[in-house]
This record gives sequence, structure tokens and C-alpha cells, in this order.
Amino acid sequence: MKITTTLATCRTPDGAMLVLQEHDGQHYLKVGGVQLMSTTASSSEQQMAEIACAKLPQKPRILIGGLGFGFTLRRVLELCPPDAIVDVAELLQEVIDWNREFLTGVNGLLVDDPRVRMHTRDVGALIENCGKNRYHAILLDVDNSPDPLVQKGNARLYNRGGIARTHAALHPGGRVVFWSANPDKDFARSLEKVFKRVQCIPAKAYPKAKRFTHTLFVADRE
Repeated sequence: MKITTTLATCRTPDGAMLVLQEHDGQHYLKVGGVQLMSTTASSSEQQMAEIACAKLPQKPRILIGGLGFGFTLRRVLELCPPDAIVDVAELLQEVIDWNREFLTGVNGLLVDDPRVRMHTRDVGALIENCGKNRYHAILLDVDNSPDPLVQKGNARLYNRGGIARTHAALHPGGRVVFWSANPDKDFARSLEKVFKRVQCIPAKAYPKAKRFTHTLFVADRE
């Protein structure tokens, strides 16, 4: 019988226990006992990157909210030119450290790619304070869904003000993609009030999955 090993733990800003575990060569991230992500299911994160990077200009600026196990970052870097700037906002320094310490065989080395700028802060602060340094693509994978939230503080990304701030942080023609574990018609309608074009794209957790279990909300700025 193969055992599950707890590699590291820390507390989230809300006080919940975040746990990194390994079992049979795969890694799992859990908060409050609930699985957030695993290395066995990364298809939707990669699809998110492909959609976000579908129409990038030369010298693109990209913002990723949430590092996780780095699958979104890996696909973004695969699709970006050498002169791209990729800002990655990860609220927990521990998650960045775990990528370097425990996940080098997964995607851990990507955090030190010369195109990448790591920020240990809330992605909402980068969006709000970007000023003229706007982005061509923003990828937000910071919570399970707009509703319910794992971290209550993330509500500022999904409410009306957060959507407006994200719109303002994009270049004309720019695109934002929100990852969600659930479909959410109310959130889609909120996006449509601000953005030119909104799509709700179903996504699979892994390539051979029989069902589409995740949703990618894609919004384009005029």
C-alpha cells in the first residue's frame, strides 16, 4: 500500500490549513481538508493559458493570478516569445517556496524563468495599481469559483468593482480568463455589463475525462 506523505503545511490569510501532499508520485494541495488541485488534473489550466494567449501582440505583458503547481505558467511560457513579461501574483510565499523545494520535477523551475516576475501579493493589488503598464492578457485562477469562495477576500476580484478594475488593467483588445470549478450565469452576466464579448467555455480536468467539470469565463476588451 502506497502511503500519502505530507510535505509541508501553512496557514492561509483566512486561517485555514493549507497542506501539500504526495502520493504515488503525484502532488495534491488541500485547504481545510478539501482538495484544491493536483498534478493529476491540469488540462483546464493549460486550456486557460491557450485561450488567454491566442492573440498576443509582440512584446506582450501577461498577468497570472495564482501560481499553484505552475501548469498555467508553464503553458503561458511555451506560447510566449522571449521578450514577454509574465507577472505572477501568488499570495503565499510558501507556495512559491514549495514549487522550488518540492515541485522542481513538476514545474518548479519555471518561477525562475527570465521572463517571469514573481510577486508575493494579492493579484487584485497588481490589477488596481498597474497604471499605464496595462496587460494584454490576465489569467485569474485564485479561487474555486466566483461563488462560493474558498478565500472570502477574493470577492473583490469577482464583484462589479473588481470586474471594472480588471477591464481597466487590460490594453484595448486584451483578454481576461477566469478559471472556475462551477458554471455561474450571474457572474457571466456581470462580465457582459463591462466587456465587449464574453464566452463561458466548458473545460475538462484531464484529457480523457468524460465530463466537462470546469468553466473558463473569457472576456475581451474593445
